[in-house]
Amino acid sequence: MNAPTLLDWTEGGDGITYQRCGHCAHVWYFRREFCPSCGESSPPRLQSTGTGVLHALTRVFRAPSEALRVHAPYSIGLVDLDEGVRVAAHVRDDARIGDRVRAEYVTFGDRRIPSFCKE
Repeated sequence: MNAPTLLDWTEGGDGITYQRCGHCAHVWYFRREFCPSCGESSPPRLQSTGTGVLHALTRVFRAPSEALRVHAPYSIGLVDLDEGVRVAAHVRDDARIGDRVRAEYVTFGDRRIPSFCKE
C-alpha cells in the first residue's frame, strides 16, 4: 500500500470511506482497485454514516511523535461501523466497549481525523 492511498482514507474531507463489491457484496475499509474476496475490478467508494459499536479500547500515554505529545494521553479504539467494516480511530473518554458511538471530526496534529464519541 502506498502513501497516497493511506492519506486518502477520508477522501480529503470529514468522513470515512469504505468499499463494497457489487459482485459478491464483500465490504472492506482500506481502498483497493479490486475486491479482495472475488477479484472484481473497480469497486465503488462509499461514505460511511460514521456510526457503530465500540469493540475494543486502549489508552496511549506515549505519543509516537513530538508533535502529538501535547495530545497524550488519548484513547484509540476499534469501531465496528454499521456498514460492516472495523476501523481503528480515536475515541473520546466517555465511550466504553459495547457503546454505540458516532464519529466527530477534530484536528489532531496537522490533519482532521474521526474521533468517536458516545451516541
